[in-house]
Amino acid sequence: MDLPINTAAPTIMHIDLNSCFAEVVQQANIQLRGKPMVVAAYPSPGGCILSPSIEAKKLGIKTGMRVGDAKKICPAVIVRESDPEMIRDVSGKFMRICHDYSPDVAPKSIDELVINFAELDDYHKKSLVEIGAEIKKRFLQEIGDWIFCNVGIATNRFLAKLASSLHKPDGLDVINHKNLKNVYSSVGLVDLHGINVKYEARLNAVGIFSPLDFLQAPDNFLRKQVFKSIVGHYWYLRLRGWEVDDFKSERKSFGQEYSLGEKTDEAEKLTALIMMLTEKMGRRLRDSDQTASGIHLGLLYDDWTFWHRGRKFNESLYTTQELFKKIMILFREQPAKKVVRKMAVSCFSLMPVADQTLSLFEDNAEKKRKISAAVDKINDRYGEYVVTPALMIKSKKTILDRIAFGGLR
Repeated sequence: MDLPINTAAPTIMHIDLNSCFAEVVQQANIQLRGKPMVVAAYPSPGGCILSPSIEAKKLGIKTGMRVGDAKKICPAVIVRESDPEMIRDVSGKFMRICHDYSPDVAPKSIDELVINFAELDDYHKKSLVEIGAEIKKRFLQEIGDWIFCNVGIATNRFLAKLASSLHKPDGLDVINHKNLKNVYSSVGLVDLHGINVKYEARLNAVGIFSPLDFLQAPDNFLRKQVFKSIVGHYWYLRLRGWEVDDFKSERKSFGQEYSLGEKTDEAEKLTALIMMLTEKMGRRLRDSDQTASGIHLGLLYDDWTFWHRGRKFNESLYTTQELFKKIMILFREQPAKKVVRKMAVSCFSLMPVADQTLSLFEDNAEKKRKISAAVDKINDRYGEYVVTPALMIKSKKTILDRIAFGGLR
């Protein structure tokens, strides 16, 4: 039996800040407004662009490009590095404003969130379009007059995100059962969240060339012939406005990575950098009240070869020192000494601290964990690396503060 398009009133709102990193810099620097500029990991030609301004996007400069390539498109493009503190401040205000309208706010990244109005009885005093317009106005008044956002409203998260992308850089759109087919007629397959070029090719191979074709494909066809799994059924529901994405996935690991400003093969420098990455990773692990028994290290060398090694240990790792010792075991297993340009550490096989059996008498490991937790509180209050291992003293400013896409602390 075919399932109809969801005709319920939309209750999901998707909001994302436009060119967030770039807008924050333009907000703080009036002279940069209206000009093509980019925020990059590094200002050098090889630096990766994290966020092009709206003006730069119009010229064809995209996220992920190298600074050198952007300058070929626009020699006058202005390059700035990100300011994590300003971005976190803007993100915090963004989240607080949205929480004024519903307690059910789900952050998707530092500049993107979903508000669910389904369980609220009193929101009907205003339409979601009115609420969306009010939120946009408050952003300009309370965060900054150069902080614009896109608002999308629909019956599920998938369509709300699509709605938020229809009229960038400052849109407010609704997708419902009345205009769903018209919207699908105006976009391409890769405009749908979750459909990349690879999936587009798979759909094209079975005769699906547009979102409208996708919508009209039977459930059984998507499930058994296109995706060959339950994923096909989820797409059948999702395209019709039914919610299938309202879940919180369980975190499987914590990780940190870093591209070296100055590539090196010196063990002392690499060890200090690994310690710093491990400290960042360890604090996130401890913030979650978990331990890890698995460790992974990855190294990208200057010749573009990649080496990595992961291993599980028969003990629960919690402190930075515990994690670092295991990572260094892997580090010493490299088959050859090479110049490193990028490194990544991660921990996995997580277990809540509360689920672990403690000894009757406080042992040395437990004392170390308490000390580690105390040090974390000091650093949280007074700043990153105020209290650090001796190994990090000379290089604690080497690794710049970064905000990852999709990363939320």
